[in-house]
Amino acid sequence: MELQTGEAPWPVAVAVAIFLLLVDLMHRRQRWAAHYPPGPVPLPGLGNLLQMDFQNLPYCFYKLRRQFGDVFSLQLAWKPVVVINGLEAVREALVIHRDNTADRPPMPIYEHLGFGPRARGVILAPYEQAWREQRRFALSTLRNFGLGKKSLEQWVTEEAGCLCAAFADQGGPFSPMSLLNKAVCNVIASLIYARRFEYKDASLDRMLEVVRRSANEDSGFLPELLNAVPVLLRIPGLPGKVFPAQKAFMDMVDELLAEHKMTRDPAEPLRDLTDAFLAEVEKAKGNPDSSFNEDNLRMVVLDLFTAGMVTTSTTLSWALLLMILHPDVQCRVQQEIDEVIGQARWPEMGDQARMPFTCAVIHEVQRFADIIPVNLPHMTTRDVEVQGFLIPKGTAILTNLSSVLKDEHIWEQPFRFHPAHFLDAQGRFVKPEAFMPFSAGPRACLGEPLARMELFLFFTCLLQRFSFSVPTGQPRPSDFRAFTFPVAPRPYQLCVGPR
Repeated sequence: MELQTGEAPWPVAVAVAIFLLLVDLMHRRQRWAAHYPPGPVPLPGLGNLLQMDFQNLPYCFYKLRRQFGDVFSLQLAWKPVVVINGLEAVREALVIHRDNTADRPPMPIYEHLGFGPRARGVILAPYEQAWREQRRFALSTLRNFGLGKKSLEQWVTEEAGCLCAAFADQGGPFSPMSLLNKAVCNVIASLIYARRFEYKDASLDRMLEVVRRSANEDSGFLPELLNAVPVLLRIPGLPGKVFPAQKAFMDMVDELLAEHKMTRDPAEPLRDLTDAFLAEVEKAKGNPDSSFNEDNLRMVVLDLFTAGMVTTSTTLSWALLLMILHPDVQCRVQQEIDEVIGQARWPEMGDQARMPFTCAVIHEVQRFADIIPVNLPHMTTRDVEVQGFLIPKGTAILTNLSSVLKDEHIWEQPFRFHPAHFLDAQGRFVKPEAFMPFSAGPRACLGEPLARMELFLFFTCLLQRFSFSVPTGQPRPSDFRAFTFPVAPRPYQLCVGPR
């Protein structure tokens, strides 16, 4: 009897192993379909998860591209993924097949964090009517909203003045990242809440720290594992423990929205995007199909903070680093500023057309910094063919934007900071098709117009007022890119001198 008891688990173990093997084979069956993209051999159950370097995805994809070509496949646990590289393949996937590749794959971690079915926002929402409704709303608000006598450009210019004053108050070498974060955060806060924070406000410091930690939680091995094997999320309390900053971010937004609602008067003119959204919520009462609901307001605000703040301030941090590493470029930008704008007034967006070199420098900063090297995942809504390979319906797609921004066949010096990439032989500004830091197609970054405005006005205001240099006695900073989300320069300090 004891022998039988000891042997009893073996048939169960064998049955479970056979079942898991069959499930694994079922999920990788499409790899044997004709014209499916090649890729590394996946391990049973885990797929290629252990073969991926989530701390440096661009280099990982670079090696796989050399081995398998511009279009290759991966298996992340039981989730099939196709990675698209190079301008032609990325353009074919995102532009030519735009409506067939614009969906988002399910991301179970966000549902378990409390993002319900009626709260999808804009960035992660499926490619459905609700997404179209919210994207139209966000774009029209960013384009047309003016609060009283202030336009969006005036907000940015006034904030640039506050940023310059804060730079002038620095008594010695300092890291610019914190002040840049605060300036860009205030632009978003003005748009969403008609409010700005003083740079010494402790609540602003707490907000920025939560946003920073929240962004870091989105990347790495663990989020990929939990999205690929969502059954793990059923472990009680796990999402909150794994993503504490995400929960804190949501709580912070809830507090700001509650405070805003208390001061709102529907009879008064709209103050900001939140007022505009709440007005749409009132119009949509009784319509269960509308995406204008208070749960979704929270998600739209989260999206705007995440997409509109960290990326722009990180790009500006790269811009100042590259100016101290390339003082000749800095001097030429300042010369153009003096000729076109002078010192008597602040820069305006209308000045761009007469400042080709400054525009070339800003675009080259974006290309070289390459702060979002791997785009957010897309998903096919029908079978599509890219570069002769079949990508079945329901397959997740990762577009490797770094492979386009650093393409050795397109850019003269792809791995060096070289503003001439954006100038023709006559010194006129040109923008190659391969410049796509904001992605392309229907899912291109909705904050692109605001980001371009902030980059131009903040950058030109700072270089109009100051000269930047490496602190005396300190080693020259590095422009080496460490893979974070977004990709930020290594910590550095600079010195500011008035012009």
